[in-house]
Amino acid sequence: MRRACVAGNWKMNNSVQESISLVKELVPGLDKIENVDSVICPPFIALAKVSDLIKDSKIELGAQNLYWEEQGAYTGEVSPGMVGEIAEHVILGHSERRAYFQDTDESVNKKILAALKVGLKPILCVGETLEENEKGRTGDVVKRQLTGALKNVSIEDFEKMMIAYEPVWAIGTGKAATAEGANQVIKEYIRDEVASLYSGDAADKIRILYGGSVKPENAKEYFQQPDIDGALVGGASLKADAFIQITEAAA
Repeated sequence: MRRACVAGNWKMNNSVQESISLVKELVPGLDKIENVDSVICPPFIALAKVSDLIKDSKIELGAQNLYWEEQGAYTGEVSPGMVGEIAEHVILGHSERRAYFQDTDESVNKKILAALKVGLKPILCVGETLEENEKGRTGDVVKRQLTGALKNVSIEDFEKMMIAYEPVWAIGTGKAATAEGANQVIKEYIRDEVASLYSGDAADKIRILYGGSVKPENAKEYFQQPDIDGALVGGASLKADAFIQITEAAA
């Protein structure tokens, strides 16, 4: 059985003080929930403080990105080692990084390899745009992103990762994919591609989350699907009660 996971991507929201307040609301509720891994991914400026606040809780910490070089003249970037000192997970390949900051399959692959090298557990995001979806290219896009991102990643390292299927047209739009549709993409394209790249056993074991307008009202529908192992939550992760309710639905 794959253990459920609900991860919160706070994106570019919350000051350090706002992050502290949110964490203090989250800890009591999330600590009561059994059989679900909870991950929160604050902005870089809040990682250290949040790490201190959750060290005695069940909550795990993730970062939202990193750069693949270990050090050097890369103004504004954060290295794998810097992230690895504080966090356990890191989101890589998010569609917003691809759309606004020129992340490519190749650069995502470099980031994944660099993250794994320092012991971080990547959460690899894949997903198609609305245009790609309407042209029936979902499978091609998702498979291409997976193959590119996982180049030279060993099966031992792959098993430390999670994958998040996030259809770009559903992120922050309020327009969520149907539970059945998301499950079909995950089963037929993501797990099948993982089986092709690694093995059927690896495909069965890897945890795959759904992301894209997940809310307390629709979370249970997704978690009832056999191939959806949790959620990567955006806007709803900024509200303690909503994120706790989604995690309870996963349990």
